Amino acid sequence: MCKLVVIDDNPTDHYIMQRLLHNNYNCEQATYTYDGRLVLDYLEQNKETGSLPDLILLDLDMPELTGWEFLDELETFNSGAKKRVQVHIMSSSIRSADVFHSKKYACVNSFMTKPLSRDLVNKICEDASPGRNVA
Repeated sequence: MCKLVVIDDNPTDHYIMQRLLHNNYNCEQATYTYDGRLVLDYLEQNKETGSLPDLILLDLDMPELTGWEFLDELETFNSGAKKRVQVHIMSSSIRSADVFHSKKYACVNSFMTKPLSRDLVNKICEDASPGRNVA
């Protein structure tokens, strides 16, 4: 079962994700935050213990630390970490330039347009479960 972090500045999107994850047997723990900086700090503090999330669902358009800035820092983190953290971008953007730009990041597994479906979230969590993915 995977450990998931949702980074999004929209409380409505947090609520929708909570509903999508309700009774999801592939996701043992979900954490929700509006601030990607908190997640980066957590990753840095826990990189030696291995207590890292398996999966991050990331919004791109956020006011403080944008999704792009988060990805830049996560790429640096992943290069020196024992465990590679997967990212799936979830955005309301349908700009092909955003999709193309996201492919420049090794940590990005997919670019999804909101709203997400329950089946898609279930599949992502299942694929990210430890023992199922090889990083």
